[in-house]
Amino acid sequence: METVGDKWIMHGVPDSDPKCIHNFDELVAFIDKVGFMPLFENEIKGFSIEEHANPDFWWSENQERDPWEWRILAARSRRLVYGKFFKGKAGFISLDWLPVFANARRDGYDFDALWDDEKASRRQKLIMDCFENEKEIFSNKLKEMAGFGPHGEKNFEGTLTSLQDKMYLVVTDFRRRINKKGQEYGWHVAVYSKPEDIWGYDLVTSAYKEEPQISQIKIEEKLKTIF
Repeated sequence: METVGDKWIMHGVPDSDPKCIHNFDELVAFIDKVGFMPLFENEIKGFSIEEHANPDFWWSENQERDPWEWRILAARSRRLVYGKFFKGKAGFISLDWLPVFANARRDGYDFDALWDDEKASRRQKLIMDCFENEKEIFSNKLKEMAGFGPHGEKNFEGTLTSLQDKMYLVVTDFRRRINKKGQEYGWHVAVYSKPEDIWGYDLVTSAYKEEPQISQIKIEEKLKTIF
């Protein structure tokens, strides 16, 4: 993706290209095959969904063809893991690779242990504490619950991104907010959860048995085999 004036120019391939991903089911099959991939173009050529999709359908609101809509389907379906996992940028991870990423990014630590060893920030703790009794929280509600805002803690988005990068939180839906009359309104808002509450603790931590450095090497080697 590049910006020309006030317009975003998306890079990609036509429907006729063998590399083209045409719909969400093809996206799931593709991620299951490659393991993980960012949504948008980055410094690694070919390592993005953007470069494997038809650029004409971005932000078309065509759920069948629009890659921007696929992120909603991915989060909601639980067939893929979605969040900001790639240097603060959004992308997808297959369920097979979820434990590998969790072990590598967490350095073998559950969040409570990370906090006990003084390796987590206070702001991260404020956010994670909100999930003690909640399995899913709207981002706007999470910001309020954790005490961020004009008269509270700063850098909510940065802290939230850091928790996704370390695989402690993932996006599990995008929903519109509901007013007092029970009516939906506004833009779709991201809903966050701990991956353990979605796919189970045993699955998420199943790579803990190996050294985190080994998991990181597996990720790097997988990337090298594709690109």
